[in-house]
Order: sequence, then structure tokens, then C-alpha cells
Amino acid sequence: MPLVCICSPKGGVGKTTVTANLAYALARSGSKVLAIDFDVQNALRLHFGVPLSDGRGYVARANESADWSQSVLTAGNNMFVLPYGEVTEEQRLIFEHNLTSDSNFLARGLSSLLNYPGLVILADFPPGPNPALKAISPLADMHLVTLLADTASLSLLPHIENHRLTGGEPPNNKAGYYFLVNQSDNRRHISRDVTAFLQQRLGDRLLGVINRDESVPEANASQQSILDFSATSAAAFDIELVSKRIAGILGIQVGDGTVHANLRTSGF
Repeated sequence: MPLVCICSPKGGVGKTTVTANLAYALARSGSKVLAIDFDVQNALRLHFGVPLSDGRGYVARANESADWSQSVLTAGNNMFVLPYGEVTEEQRLIFEHNLTSDSNFLARGLSSLLNYPGLVILADFPPGPNPALKAISPLADMHLVTLLADTASLSLLPHIENHRLTGGEPPNNKAGYYFLVNQSDNRRHISRDVTAFLQQRLGDRLLGVINRDESVPEANASQQSILDFSATSAAAFDIELVSKRIAGILGIQVGDGTVHANLRTSGF
């Protein structure tokens, strides 16, 4: 059960879109993939065709239910999503309080999913330090920090390297933490220069660079992955490459012929 935390020191970097497209790429390669949303904006579900009017999720009942897998939705072949769901302010505060006050709260809720054989889990988080990211970090196999090719992201690099994103603890003690540069644009001098600097500074810790591609927002608008919407686009190629690097680092085995019990899902 590889668990990848996809996080960022600031908002607006396309982190949720990256999470969804990486999930699709890994699922297309033959892995069963679950995308979990820890962001109160509840936007990850929209990338998997869940209607805007569907407010189901795990957070509203997380305090009552010991098994959050009951809120998993099927999103296609090999593809599942666990939405944050629509919540009241009180429900959000209770959830975050439980994350900070009970060190086993998150592990209990996700237990059946964390122990599901061969399942790859990608978790999407709010930008910056947050209770969910801190709580799940000891369970994670990898952290993937998403940055833009801009000076604002560049200025936050020391913030990440000093472990401030994960509350002072090293981002990952298992496979390690890596970086991804999103929306790099070679037509813009700043974007090109920042990308080149990050490539030199981060070396092997930079898993990939996703080129700015107008097909991506168009795919989002149609609730499709970039791989389904425009398989020959530059962004689709970049996403595919990053997914293969993640699979290589985590030793994700594909196509071993093993059949496991179906995930319990509530469907659409």
C-alpha cells in the first residue's frame, strides 16, 4: 500500500489537478488507485466526474464512523476517490481537532484502506502546513511537493527544506520527499530561469516538470484527465513520466495477476 502525500507551501499551483492526473496515469498502468481529498474546498471529486451537487464525503461522519472506506466512490476502471464532502464549520473544526488531539484518529479511519493489498493512495492536502498533513506524514511513503515555476515558489524553497511544511518534522522518513514543477512555460523568461534553477538545485529530488498546456484547464472543465482528453499533449507526456518515476521509486508492481476483494464503495 504505497501512500503518496501531494502538498504545496502555497495555493494556486495546480496541486489538485496534478493529484487527479497522476491517479489516472497510475490507474491506466494497471494499479488500483485511491485519491483522498483532505482539503475543505472538496474539489478533487470534480476531476473524477462526481457531480457538483453530490456532497457525500467522509469528514462529516468521521467522528462517528471508525471506517471511512464506506465513503469511497468508484470513479472508473481501477480508480476510486474519497471526497472530503460538504461540511459545516462545526464539523470541519471537530475533524481538525481530532487530527491534532488523537494521534491514531487518522490511522483508524483509513485502516482498511491502508491495509488493502496493492492499493496505491494519493492524498491531496490544503496549501501550507495543516493538521491533516502533519497527522498522515508518519504513515506516508513519499511526499511530493508541487511548485510553480515562479519566484514566489522559489522564495518558499527554504521553508520546505527547513521542514516547516510538516510542522518541523522531516517530510518523509521512508522513500523521501520530492518536488514537481507545474505549469513551466519556456516562452516566459522568469518561468524558464526558475525551472532551470530548480533543476540544478534539486537534482534527483525533482521528479519532473509539467509544461504549461491549455489542454489541462480544458480537460478539467470537461471533468476528464489530460490523458483521456488529449493523450498526445505535452502535459500528458509529462504526467505519464512522473507517474512512472513514482512507481519506480515505490516499487509499485503492475499486472501481477493477483485478484483482491473489491473495495467497498457507495458508487455514484
